[in-house]
Amino acid sequence: MLHPLLSSDCYSAEVPVNAIAYGKRENTTDATRGQPLAARVLARKDELEDALANCGVHQVLRRTALETALATVYALITGDLAHPADVVAHALNAWLERNKHLA
Repeated sequence: MLHPLLSSDCYSAEVPVNAIAYGKRENTTDATRGQPLAARVLARKDELEDALANCGVHQVLRRTALETALATVYALITGDLAHPADVVAHALNAWLERNKHLA
């Protein structure tokens, strides 16, 4: 398929259009899909803790968002992470999705 911005006069052969994004950055939520919920939550928690440690003094909004996300997960991981109750597992999964793009 010839790219619409390229005229066919300039090229003798059609130029393929590539829709694949190279160098795609993945956060731990996407990178750990398929792993147990506990491993995914702990990996994301560690990533957010590192982001909070690297957060500047004047980044108040970012710092507040990170602290809120971490406070939420700290309350959820107090029990047995290997075998969480259905309600806790649902809340942890929702936390992962809600904070997927944070940091």
